[in-house]
Amino acid sequence: MAKRQEPGGAVEPGGAVEPGGAVEPGGPGEPGNPVELGEPGSPEEPEGMDLVHLLREVTVRLDLAGARFAGRNGLHPTDLRALIGLLDAARAGTESTPGRLGEQLGLNSAGTTALIDRLERLGLIRRVRDTRDRRRVLLEVDERAVALGRSFFGPLIDRTIDLLATFEPGEQAAVRRFLSGVRDAAGEG
Repeated sequence: MAKRQEPGGAVEPGGAVEPGGAVEPGGPGEPGNPVELGEPGSPEEPEGMDLVHLLREVTVRLDLAGARFAGRNGLHPTDLRALIGLLDAARAGTESTPGRLGEQLGLNSAGTTALIDRLERLGLIRRVRDTRDRRRVLLEVDERAVALGRSFFGPLIDRTIDLLATFEPGEQAAVRRFLSGVRDAAGEG
């Protein structure tokens, strides 16, 4: 099996560096095998990297907008992610529980409880007893949180919808397929 030499040694699968060694062949971007990018726009840069860079730029701008919203409203970025997760669940018709929210955000139970307490104190969510099982607690987003989010993100959402209206249905389907694929790829590993 051929090995590829890396400057400063080889990176073994799993990230261990073997001084002066080589890397076992594998797909670019696999653990231990970084993607060789070349200069931006150069022939060595893999096809599609311009879209990867554009997606990263969009992600950074949206993250900055979220940070501005959080800062203006006395929220932590995790608070905003929690609200988005709860709103997404409600839109999908999925019940939200503290356990499910904690799992989604990668928080332990103490961190999840502190987050829920904070959002409840701010009047943005409420705990309600499940009508089918009174032992079970569900989380609901208060209309105040929805209005707050709409007041800040509404113009961005409107501009995005206006932009999408200029795309043919097939183009919208391609955008949806791409974004769904990126979402799924980001969830791996």
